[in-house]
Amino acid sequence: MKIDVITIFPKMVEAGLTEGVVGRARTSGLLDIVVHNLRDFTTDKHHVVDDVPFGGGPGMVMKPEPFFAALAAIRETRGTPDAVLMLTPAGERFTQAGARRLAGIGHLVFLCGRYEGIDERVREALATEEISIGDYVLSGGEIPALAVIDAVARLVPGVVGDDQSVEADSFTRGLLDYPHYTRPAEFDGRKVPDVLVSGHHGEIRRWRRETALQRTVERRPDLMADAVLDADEREWLDRRTGQRANRSKS
Repeated sequence: MKIDVITIFPKMVEAGLTEGVVGRARTSGLLDIVVHNLRDFTTDKHHVVDDVPFGGGPGMVMKPEPFFAALAAIRETRGTPDAVLMLTPAGERFTQAGARRLAGIGHLVFLCGRYEGIDERVREALATEEISIGDYVLSGGEIPALAVIDAVARLVPGVVGDDQSVEADSFTRGLLDYPHYTRPAEFDGRKVPDVLVSGHHGEIRRWRRETALQRTVERRPDLMADAVLDADEREWLDRRTGQRANRSKS
């Protein structure tokens, strides 16, 4: 999988791509990631990438010319990308489903904005889609790009050593993950649930399914509308809903 990142802070992005599963995947060749300094694509001696906004107002706006030049260089040296992603609060909310979709695309380019944003003509002419990682404002697109790359990279076959770990991740089926424990079995007066040390694998699977459901219902009930549930999970949910209804009547 090819990934290109265009930014004015290449060291910031590189630092987030050298460790963990992404770093190992780059070393092994599963991920081909290149970070481009936007200032390298300017034509003035001061490498200026921003200017005052037309119409007035606070802050500065990132100029279109360097982005156009950077993408032209990527097309020439790395091939035509399959998707050009602009990180912006105005974009579509990024989800696990979005990560799965992007993981199936061969070549991604990320455009990282700063200041008051990027000239609108970049979005119109270059970006194929806009992505937001949440309803809040960050100083630039670098952290969102790193978050999206990490989420997408985990779904590329071979990047995470244990495929079952990926399949059990939160949001994979629309549910939050179940609680995890390790040794010691008791710490600070808190014991690991008995079922996890029982050796009964069927009961352990049942406990994990039910606790994942319970967490999701309690913490993110909005996810339940699109959650993929099996028959046992639906039975548990129906039973729990019935119990709550009975309690409310009494």
